[in-house]
Amino acid sequence: MRMNAPHEPEELMTIGEMGRRTGVAASALRYYEDLGLIASVRTAGNQRRYARHMLRRVSLVSVAKRLGIPLADVGAVFGDVPMDRTPSHAEWQRASRRWRRTLEERRRAIERLEHELTGCIGCGCLSLKACALLNPDDALAATGAGPRRLEDVIEDDDEA
Repeated sequence: MRMNAPHEPEELMTIGEMGRRTGVAASALRYYEDLGLIASVRTAGNQRRYARHMLRRVSLVSVAKRLGIPLADVGAVFGDVPMDRTPSHAEWQRASRRWRRTLEERRRAIERLEHELTGCIGCGCLSLKACALLNPDDALAATGAGPRRLEDVIEDDDEA
């Protein structure tokens, strides 16, 4: 995504400078731009230049990636934060509230997984197929492949 707002040349960073400042590879920066997570302006020679306020966005994308949060989710949370200027305090607060909700949902899903695994390991059989407690007579096989109970719990929480 390209920004249209004018910037003074000294306010702009090359892709190499952005990479050094953030620890993110140039290829990843180009990918994030293709996804609309960050934006650049182009020189007459079509080289990317990044405004300094993009440092914060790249840092947030990096943290989210390390936490295993899909980039599409990051885009949804920060989609309303402007890219052509430094966001206002109120704009960051709105994005922060959305981010908090996303992180809370993820935390709850991880806790449910931990609970399910603890229960399964605690019974000693270590087999969902043979487990008389969680899946008597392999009854869940008729409902489809995959972690059926955990998916049901996650879907129930998402609807609540």
